[in-house]
Amino acid sequence: MALSLTTLVSWPEGMPSFHQSQPMLLMGSCFASEMGVRLQRSKFDCDLNPYGVLYNPLSLAEALGEMLDGRLYTTDDLFCHEGLWHSWMHHGDFSAPEAAEVVASINQRLTVAHQRMPRLQWVVLTLGSAYVYRLTESGRVVGNCHKMPERTFRRERLTVDEVTEALSAAIERLLAVNAEVKVLLTVSPIRHLRDGLHENQLSKSTLLLAADALCRRFPRQLFYLPIYEVMMDELRDYRFYADDLVHPSSLALDYIWNMLIDKCFTDEARAILQECEAISKALNHRPLHPGSEGYKRFLEQTLLKIERLNGKFPNLDLQNERETCYTLLNR
Repeated sequence: MALSLTTLVSWPEGMPSFHQSQPMLLMGSCFASEMGVRLQRSKFDCDLNPYGVLYNPLSLAEALGEMLDGRLYTTDDLFCHEGLWHSWMHHGDFSAPEAAEVVASINQRLTVAHQRMPRLQWVVLTLGSAYVYRLTESGRVVGNCHKMPERTFRRERLTVDEVTEALSAAIERLLAVNAEVKVLLTVSPIRHLRDGLHENQLSKSTLLLAADALCRRFPRQLFYLPIYEVMMDELRDYRFYADDLVHPSSLALDYIWNMLIDKCFTDEARAILQECEAISKALNHRPLHPGSEGYKRFLEQTLLKIERLNGKFPNLDLQNERETCYTLLNR
């Protein structure tokens, strides 16, 4: 009998599978960004974190509502701190020295996200923490603190009911606009050690209980992916963590990504992924003799593969690969 050195996690049965042609929206913690970048590389029609990274479920629910409303920001929605203009709802990636630049960047992303809402087939929400920071003066929950002084905020942990009701209301609004959309919930495996180990466990437990309640409330539209459980049980070893012992290592991210491919991709999506990886590998190849006829024929064959794949799947965005191939051919 083979000796097992890990505890395998059961994945939900009956969940629909992903395909590159299905418009997706990914929102949430930096783990959502990690997986979203890989999906984009695999040519999925994927809008990734239109607000930047968001950790708490109330800000995620608010962001979904703003995108459904088609809200546009003005300079009145911003505040200035240490020479930069910020939005309480947005990550620091949007911050800039000029308020008009921040508003333009925010509204460009929100306009695209709003237009995609009615045709989305997947919304993936990764919940990071049940702790929220409220502005002391107004009580408003912020999506990002932007390194403001601690006295600016009041920190609290949400209850299971608060998480469930906020996300439930947002999902109901989404389904009213797009009855065909499916929602995936995940809990980020990244631990928030600044909260303390016990407090982090309470936070993650709150999110897990809320996710379970939401799955029971929307049994046909909402599914839970056990990413958190995979990290905690299948990968229960510090070799699967980065040097900070908090974030998953590249090995762990590869493991989880391969599980998503195996469990969540259609057969055709996996075949497209393999072709895209072969094209990418060919374009990244560094030949010994770049000017040789042999390398030119190699690039021409690669360009032919790109055109054949795009002809078979016109929705795939292969323009970058095409341009790279032409650039290499014309050197």
